[in-house]
Amino acid sequence: MYSITDLKKDTIIQIDGTPFKVVEYAQKQMGRGGSIVNVRIKNLLDGSVIPKTFKGQDKVESADVDNKKMQFLYADGDVMHFMDETSYEQLEVQKDMVGEQSMFLKEGSNADIQMFDGKIINVALPIKVDLEVIEAPDVVKGDTQSTVLKEVELETGAKIQTPMFVKKGDVIVVDTRDGSYVERKK
Repeated sequence: MYSITDLKKDTIIQIDGTPFKVVEYAQKQMGRGGSIVNVRIKNLLDGSVIPKTFKGQDKVESADVDNKKMQFLYADGDVMHFMDETSYEQLEVQKDMVGEQSMFLKEGSNADIQMFDGKIINVALPIKVDLEVIEAPDVVKGDTQSTVLKEVELETGAKIQTPMFVKKGDVIVVDTRDGSYVERKK
């Protein structure tokens, strides 16, 4: 059990059997009346974000969420297959749970899988991944200004915008949160 002052950002709590993650936290001190805590919490089952207010001596139940580091094996249609590297247990995850980030997941890479009551509630990819460019248009001489971008295709099939100097065979770092180019690996 947490007291309301323990509810900091990213704390995972449970309300009525549903896991929530604290997204925003604000505490007000009310003279003799104690304190009030206003939070915005994200439902980890359906993704909705709601405001909630806790008063005085309220207690909040902590959620028992397990984090497992798992290896991505392969995708089969709308199903992605992951394996626990210690127990070799395999799990199937619907592609829509991973969302657009699934484009940056290559076979053999790791992801963090969060589970609540034996059910998968979230798949978190590393923030940055290294991917090889398999298709890139040639650079036109004089078109090398740093603000000019071109679309390249990565080994996972994803297409992103990169600077003009990136060429086929380069390994680049991609931010999985928004699919943006970060840097070219040396």
